[in-house]
Amino acid sequence: MTEELIVTRSGSVMEIRFNRPEKKNALTRAMYDGVVTAFESAEADPAIRVIMLTGTGDTFTSGNDIKDFQQRATSNTSAASPFLTALSTLNKPLIAAVNGAAIGVGTTMLAHCDLIVAARSARFVMPFTRLGLVPEAGSSLLFPQLLGHQKASAMLLLGDALDAEAALAAGFVYQVVDDAELMTAARALAARVAALPPQAIRQTKRLMRRGQPSLAGRISEELELFRERVASPEAAEAFAAFMEKRAPDFSRFS
Repeated sequence: MTEELIVTRSGSVMEIRFNRPEKKNALTRAMYDGVVTAFESAEADPAIRVIMLTGTGDTFTSGNDIKDFQQRATSNTSAASPFLTALSTLNKPLIAAVNGAAIGVGTTMLAHCDLIVAARSARFVMPFTRLGLVPEAGSSLLFPQLLGHQKASAMLLLGDALDAEAALAAGFVYQVVDDAELMTAARALAARVAALPPQAIRQTKRLMRRGQPSLAGRISEELELFRERVASPEAAEAFAAFMEKRAPDFSRFS
């Protein structure tokens, strides 16, 4: 894999690490492609029983790279599309070890994880509307189911954040641990899952997913709207404000 994505294997667990700490692990097309390749490799290898996602440094991932957004504004394809398809159809159990902030797709991808271990510094935020965008990864369907309509509205409409303890109380994460203990706890959890009967685990995951019959269609609908929003004047103002380190002005939009 590239230096921006580190994929390692320890026994029956594959670890995928976002490794761009100087950019808060902002995701690039190459990183998305690398994760898809790693997922495909894990699915094809019977010795791999569990997959884990984590990040280097003090941020899980800050979401998509803004410059990459702008470069893709006129594209008919989304860099995230193959990733979202692979993520939402993954057969093997997926665990996340969330270190620090998980922003945008950093949070929406977690709705597809089977178990989440969060460091106390973890913070979950989906600021899509602030950027003139709409949510993705099926989050407009999954988060109302996971958190209830009011909490999901606060996160998806207002961009309100959840800290680690609030996420635990809401049932969004499985466990909260001290930052220094994150990988130890996540690896111990992965080992527990890996020790269980693999076919029973995969079949149980498949049964749980059947409660989301419209997920694939929702992901496609979100991506179509997302592409439109990336190219919109509202998003252009939000991106410009971000790059210029100023507050965006949406007063002229109706």
